[in-house]
Amino acid sequence: MNSLLRMENITKIYPGVVANDGVNLEVTEGEVHALLGENGAGKTTLMNILYGMTMPDEGRILWQGESVRIAGPKHATDLGIGMVHQHFMLVPRFTAVQNIILGTSPQKGPWLDLKNVTKQIQKLADQYDLEIDFDTEIQDLPLGMRQRVEILKALFRGAHLLVMDEPTAVLTPAEVETLFQILRNLTRQGHATIFISHKLEEVLTVSDRVTVLRDGHNVATQITREATKPGLAQLMVGRPVVLEVQKSPVRPTGKTVIDIDDIWLEREHGRDQLHGVSLRVEAGEILGLAGINGNGQRALLEVLCGLTRPARGRVTVLDTDVTGRTPREVAALNVGRIPEDRTTMGLLPPLTIWENLALEAYYREPMSRWGVLRPKVIAEFARKLVQEYDVRTPNVEVKVSSLSGGNQQKLILARELHHEPQALIVANATRGLDVGAIEYTYQRILERRDRGAGVLLISSDLEEILCLSDRIAVIHAGQIMGEILAEEADRSMVGMMMTGTRLEAIEGPALPS
Repeated sequence: MNSLLRMENITKIYPGVVANDGVNLEVTEGEVHALLGENGAGKTTLMNILYGMTMPDEGRILWQGESVRIAGPKHATDLGIGMVHQHFMLVPRFTAVQNIILGTSPQKGPWLDLKNVTKQIQKLADQYDLEIDFDTEIQDLPLGMRQRVEILKALFRGAHLLVMDEPTAVLTPAEVETLFQILRNLTRQGHATIFISHKLEEVLTVSDRVTVLRDGHNVATQITREATKPGLAQLMVGRPVVLEVQKSPVRPTGKTVIDIDDIWLEREHGRDQLHGVSLRVEAGEILGLAGINGNGQRALLEVLCGLTRPARGRVTVLDTDVTGRTPREVAALNVGRIPEDRTTMGLLPPLTIWENLALEAYYREPMSRWGVLRPKVIAEFARKLVQEYDVRTPNVEVKVSSLSGGNQQKLILARELHHEPQALIVANATRGLDVGAIEYTYQRILERRDRGAGVLLISSDLEEILCLSDRIAVIHAGQIMGEILAEEADRSMVGMMMTGTRLEAIEGPALPS
């Protein structure tokens, strides 16, 4: 295969950080090239350089054999480089066609030639087997179809190389398989893909070659069929990683720690609602709540944590009715809360480590006295937690915004778990984390469960649900599709429930033998 892209000796230095140190990457025509590395390994910086969002300090880029200096995203697009971001860059109230042509000029005289351009887009979609409802607004399309719109948008602009950042993070198993088929269709027609993912199983399934970065350096480039999950994990982290979750048998006590009873919540625009949701979590177990993002999980979290009052129903935590209580009142009941978005819901990035660690209890002894903060006491408390939870930082005065995603997650775990909560609410805790940080997070969650806490694990990652949960419930369109013991569940069953099939409709003959 001919070389399509070569990045040679790419170096990028930020104040105090060498993000890329002489990195090399080659992508050939018609291949899926996986890019692996821990958070902070340099993947994002390398792709930002490729897409013209930042300039390298050293090194050069060869595109189709010619040296280029990519001046910006438009220049990258003009060259034939497309980016499909993890969080889709689409206008929700525009149709698929309107999003695809946004920023281009498909005109007939002074007017927009929508009829002709729609025919062109449909022809392109047929060429790559991209099934899309072109006339529907993006906000009404399933996530898998939104991703296809992003892919088609890049192809419409002439992309010959697609960079896909964590493309399966929000997809169901069926949508993941559809995406892989699309990537195979693209490679057959000469297109190349850089596939960035933390899911080693997917990398081994879909890629042809894999490059691993660690601490801003190249570690290895391998032909994927010669690679293994343990081997790739060790290359990423620099040590052997336990990929299989070591989980002791569940020992529920029969004591209910979280009781969600017939919760209803109406939302403006009719999205992310709850329709009679009832769930119960016992001490000493993990109840996994699976579902595609946007099916009521965020609404349920807001009700549980005191951010939203439901229209109907009741929430009881540790024998206390918390319906409509404030977040501080909920937290005071010895509840740990690990939110789905580290930087907007879990932390205040402009503040320091010690300030973030004090957020839960700054207003009471020993962190404050007579309404006055005690910085020395808080700093000592923070240093102790940073050491115990292995947060990689020079000191507790560092701003949280400078930490990697994995270290930010450790910070939240330290703040929420150090007081031994008896009820733990966890939402997409490992999204965007590397294998080392995922291993660490799983260990901490299981420790709390083994010490008798009841854990509600809300996640769109089906593998996470299957490997951590003792029981599994599935939510779709604000309703519970059913509950099942984790040992009796499989991917196809849970995947069907995630798309709206009730458990009773797939039990018996419908289940795999």
